[in-house]
Amino acid sequence: MAEDDLVELELMLNRFKRLMGEVMRGVIARNSFQPWEMEILMDMENCQLDRRRRLDILRQYERAVERQMVIGPGPPMKLSQFLAIREQRSGDGLKSA
Repeated sequence: MAEDDLVELELMLNRFKRLMGEVMRGVIARNSFQPWEMEILMDMENCQLDRRRRLDILRQYERAVERQMVIGPGPPMKLSQFLAIREQRSGDGLKSA
């Protein structure tokens, strides 16, 4: 991966972490977003999260995106993609038990 790509990936990851911090606090403190950030926010609006587990799920999602960004290109996966992968994995675990 070229150095410019690594810098871009790092900037994207930092923006993602900032966005997640704002979402978890419940206060979006800016009015300028990258297109991929808007897609993530709109996707989050459509995801139904259990209120009691919301912060835990968002933290898991943030860690999954961090792992994704270490091994591959951005933009970060959407929350709905993370939830689908999580559901698939938990379903696979039940089948093999």
